Amino acid sequence: MVVIVALAIGLALALQAWVVKPYKIPSGSMEPTLEVGQRVLVNRFIYHFREPQIGDIVVFHPPVGAVPAAECGVQVSGREPCPKPTPEESSQNFIKRIVAVGGDTLSIKEGHPVVNGVEDTNEPYIKPCGRLAVCNLPKAIKIPPGYFFMMGDNRGASDDSRYWGPVPKSWIIGEAFFTYWPPDRIGTL
Repeated sequence: MVVIVALAIGLALALQAWVVKPYKIPSGSMEPTLEVGQRVLVNRFIYHFREPQIGDIVVFHPPVGAVPAAECGVQVSGREPCPKPTPEESSQNFIKRIVAVGGDTLSIKEGHPVVNGVEDTNEPYIKPCGRLAVCNLPKAIKIPPGYFFMMGDNRGASDDSRYWGPVPKSWIIGEAFFTYWPPDRIGTL
């Protein structure tokens, strides 16, 4: 009996470590898509088979300095998104949506990403950005190869790559694909 329990615990831990892991949403940065306290499952192995894509909701480690200072890795003018993160990976977990990938040029207009000169206004899942300076960053940056630019769906209340830069693929934990709590929000993302 002890062996069976030990095997069950070992299997559960292995699944969480390499396959699927649950996460609790800590802030309102992804509202209305994900609410504070909502719980999601994250596929930890999907990016071994395909590259992360624009629109994916991912859990990742931000750069050191993302919290509490929202520090960019280089000096910026204030009219452009942060083009480069600080070099060290934080141990914290964030959840955001990928809006641009390596090789893309990016600027921000009224909270919408303008990727390679095309504004993505087909984002029915976002909360409008408002009049904050970070809602309009007209000077375009180029996303480095192998990096991903993340933004929260609550565009006016999300500390994201606009402040602390794109993140490398190696910092991405996985893709959020299912929400299981609360019961009235159960479903795929």
